[in-house]
Amino acid sequence: MKTEHIKITDIVAQEKDLCRAAAILRSGGLVVFPTETVYGLGGNATRDEAAKKIYAAKGRPSDNPLIIHIADPTDAEQYAVTNALYYRLAKAFMPGPLTVILPRKNTIPKSTTGGLDSVAVRCPSHPVAHRLIELCGVAIAAPSANLSGKPSPTSAAHVAQDMDGRVDMILDGGESEIGLESTIVKIEGDGLILLRPGGITRDALSLLCDKVTVADAVLHQLAENERPLSPGMKYRHYAPTAPLVLLSGNEADVLRYLQTEAASRKCAILCYDEECEALASGILFPVGKKDDLAKQAHRLFAALREADGTDAEIIYAHLPPQDGLGLALYNRLIRAAAHTVKEV
Repeated sequence: MKTEHIKITDIVAQEKDLCRAAAILRSGGLVVFPTETVYGLGGNATRDEAAKKIYAAKGRPSDNPLIIHIADPTDAEQYAVTNALYYRLAKAFMPGPLTVILPRKNTIPKSTTGGLDSVAVRCPSHPVAHRLIELCGVAIAAPSANLSGKPSPTSAAHVAQDMDGRVDMILDGGESEIGLESTIVKIEGDGLILLRPGGITRDALSLLCDKVTVADAVLHQLAENERPLSPGMKYRHYAPTAPLVLLSGNEADVLRYLQTEAASRKCAILCYDEECEALASGILFPVGKKDDLAKQAHRLFAALREADGTDAEIIYAHLPPQDGLGLALYNRLIRAAAHTVKEV
C-alpha cells in the first residue's frame, strides 16, 4: 500500500489531518502515531480485523498481546474491569508511561489481547496521541511501530524504515521524549506485579503500593511453553541484526577489552560519553554519561539502529544496573542481546 506521511507541528492548525487519521482508524486501517515512550502502530482496538492487520504489518506472533490506548483513565470502564488500585495508579501516573493489565470486557476482542482474558490499558501523555484518540472515539490498539523483534522506533524516520508501505499513514510528531516503552504492571489483589519496567520505576510504584513484585521474566527468559502476560516478555525483542554482546566487569577492565576489540575487528560500541576519547579507534555510538540513565534510555533504540547501519560484525554495550531506571535498560538490552553477557 502507499503510506501517507504527515508531519504534525501544530495540533490545532492540523486538526483536519488528525481527523483523517482518526477516520482511517475507525474504519479498520493502520496509523502510526507518536507517544512519549516510542512510536505506536495503531489500529481500532475493538475490531478483530484491525488487530490482525497490526500483527501482519509487524510480523508479530499473534499470542503477543497488544496495549490499548485511551484518552482518559475513566475510558477504561468501557473495555476493562477497573478497581480502586487502578484509579490510584491513574491519579499518580496517567496520562503517562504506565500500562495497567486488567480483566477484559467483551468490547475488546481476544485477537487484540493475544487470546488472554485480560487487557493492557494505557493513557499516553503525548499531545498528538491524546488528541488522535479523542478524535477516534474508540481505544487504539498499538504496539511499537517496528518490525517484530527490531529496536523500537523513537522517530518517524525509524518508523519509515520498517513500516513504509505496510500502514496507511505515519504521523510525525518529532523524537520520543522517553525512548523506552511504558512500564507494565498487573494488579493482583492489593499488590502489583511489574511485568515490564519503564520510565515509571519500581521505586515510584512502591511509593503508591506496598507490594510490588518484579516478574521473573523481566530479568530472565520466559519458559518455552509459558504464555506472555504482556508485550516484550516471550520473544527476542529490540534486537539489531548484528549480534549484541553486553559486557560486565569493573570499569577499567571493560574499557581495556573494548580498546582491544576496536583495534582488532569491526565492532560497533554503545559507549558512555566519558569513554569516547579512549575508544577513538572504534565505531562509536555515545549513549550519554555513565550516570545519566535517562539520556541512555532516550538514546538506546536509536543507537542500536545506528550501529546496525554500519558494517560492524558485532555490537558491544555495557550491562546496565538493575535498580531505578537501570532496570528498564537492563530488561531491553538483555532481550536485545538474547541474554548474551560476557564477563571481562
